[in-house]
Amino acid sequence: MKKCIIMPDSFKGSLDSIEICEIAAEKVHKFFPACETISLPVADGGEGTVECFLHAMKGEKITVNVHGPYMEEIESFYGRFGDLAVIEMAAAASLPMVGDNKNPDKTTSFGVGELIRHAVENGAKRIILGLGGSCTNDGGCGCAAALGTKFTNAEGKEFVPVGGTMDAVVGIDVSATKALLDGVELTAMCDVENPMWGPTGATHIFGPQKGADEAMVKELDAKMEQLDKAIQKNLDLHISEVPGSGAAGALGAGVLAFLGGGLKSGIETVLDIVEFDKVVEGADAVFTGEGKIDGQSLRGKVVIGISRRAMQKNVPVYAIVGDVGDDATAAYDMGVTAIFSINRVAVPFSIAKNRSKQDFQAAFEDVMRLMKTVEDRAK
Repeated sequence: MKKCIIMPDSFKGSLDSIEICEIAAEKVHKFFPACETISLPVADGGEGTVECFLHAMKGEKITVNVHGPYMEEIESFYGRFGDLAVIEMAAAASLPMVGDNKNPDKTTSFGVGELIRHAVENGAKRIILGLGGSCTNDGGCGCAAALGTKFTNAEGKEFVPVGGTMDAVVGIDVSATKALLDGVELTAMCDVENPMWGPTGATHIFGPQKGADEAMVKELDAKMEQLDKAIQKNLDLHISEVPGSGAAGALGAGVLAFLGGGLKSGIETVLDIVEFDKVVEGADAVFTGEGKIDGQSLRGKVVIGISRRAMQKNVPVYAIVGDVGDDATAAYDMGVTAIFSINRVAVPFSIAKNRSKQDFQAAFEDVMRLMKTVEDRAK
């Protein structure tokens, strides 16, 4: 093996993708010392997205003060790569930031907009926004307000809507936001297909984990529907049923309606930015993985997104994963060459997660031993 690509997702709760890349590269070089290894760790748009891009590409981490979920001042950051800025909303409005004070009725995505504004005012012409790990349910109104969008109530008074006041929006003026973002390409990394509101929308599906009880879920969803009506009336846009519009407390809808951006699969976005189609040329193997590969993985998650691209270049893909679902075999029709589980003993996840590192090291070394033996016998 002369060249390989190492491009894993994280194993949620046990191993991050950068650590996996380091372990895999070490094992590759143990058995194939001369092999060129290219590590491209993947994050899904949530916490760690910027670090993964900084690991994969030459860039710098920009630190900036913005407003947090309750409009408190916080220190945040984004990644800058020439005229490209990579921003994770989790850097300004994540669930861990609110701790035990979860309340999607009052939290705001305002700080996310401030990050975007800072990037644009400092030369960014392309924005990648990761929509993961949010504590908000404001339809992206806070983010838009930080970028100049004016929301007014029935009395004509301007305000910044949050989850509990979305239904008070009567007027929406996005002219200042459009002017600010003129010539800027904004893409949100989005791996969920939920609509803006309704039984499978932002509030019903994600509201409870953000602190909403049953009564609040119903109330917030109704207010989100009212915001949608205001968007239709003021902007003549019908975006509530667009897959992914419900992502990150419906910030996905806000990206479409207020920022003029687009929604795109997280892995497809990453593959394009790192120019995977060029990087994979001449590779003998791609090593990828995730915490569990199953039927859900087949709908364009990391492993399948990578294998589809690699298949076009006739490069084999080896998935080293945590668990393997019974329905994972369909991955073989989508470009995956072989699947290996790191689980070496039958124990609950509460135990397995504490030994994930050693189990991954052992499993990956077994794969390298097999590949080395096959290569040596072929000579």
